[in-house]
Amino acid sequence: MISVNPKYITDKKGKKVSVILPMKDFKAILEELEELDDIRLFDEAKKEDQEFLDAEEVFKEIEEARKNEQV
Repeated sequence: MISVNPKYITDKKGKKVSVILPMKDFKAILEELEELDDIRLFDEAKKEDQEFLDAEEVFKEIEEARKNEQV
C-alpha cells in the first residue's frame, strides 16, 4: 500500500478542491494504476476465447505476404 501525505487546496468555504502531492508519491500512484490496469486487461483477455499461433508460423506467413506484395 502506498503511503501519501497530501496537502489540500480549499475554496473560500473550506471545501477541498485540489490535492498537492510530492512527485515521488504521484509517480508511485501512477505506477500502481498502470499495474492495476495491466491486471484488468489480462483478466479481460483470459475471459475471451482465443486462438494462439506459433510465432515461427506467423513470421513465415508475414514473410510470404511481403514476398507476394513485392511481385
